[in-house]
Amino acid sequence: MPRSPIKLPPASLDLSEVLRNVDDLPEKLSSESLFGNNAPLEIEIGSGKGLFITTASAANPEHNFLGVEIMAKYAAHSAGRLLSSRMETARANLNAIMVSGNAEPLLKDRIEENSIEAVHVYFPDPWWKKRHRKRRVVNEASIRNISKVLRPGGRFHFWTDVLDYFENTVEMIAELTPEFGIPIPEEETAADHDLDYRTHFERRSIQHQIPVYRVRYERR
Repeated sequence: MPRSPIKLPPASLDLSEVLRNVDDLPEKLSSESLFGNNAPLEIEIGSGKGLFITTASAANPEHNFLGVEIMAKYAAHSAGRLLSSRMETARANLNAIMVSGNAEPLLKDRIEENSIEAVHVYFPDPWWKKRHRKRRVVNEASIRNISKVLRPGGRFHFWTDVLDYFENTVEMIAELTPEFGIPIPEEETAADHDLDYRTHFERRSIQHQIPVYRVRYERR
């Protein structure tokens, strides 16, 4: 299901506190280097319009959240949503930032092993054509890197509305990273309001009665 058009935040809005480019990041990424504390750090790969990272960071102020979005306009949109949420709730602490760039080299080289609380991947681009599937966010290399950075007991959440992508991912995890153990299904929950969904894609899928495949792994 394609992404719908978005509007960029107003040029007058200063996003510098919540939006970074990859080149501006510390050499090693951690709660200490990004937020100046030792709170558990969760990473979302492909934040899209920023619904999850905005909602999760507001609901879990004791955790830090790093969103990585490869499309610059979506990273800016998500950062604008984060900033607006923080202003509306008058929260003093900053516990979420967006990064505009590719998550793969960050996972591979710039995050310490066994240091991350959770990695979230929701409704990534399925890259339908077979010759393009190596471009999928969840692939052999990323699965190994996600396992490497997660602490023991850390969580990997993967949701998609593409059955082939879901089955392929579950098979790859079983083959490549047995330390993830068995997949744990995550159930759909009833929405209390129009934005009470994990992401905008989940809302659209449910509204159009498209099945969503949800799974969580806990690293051993």
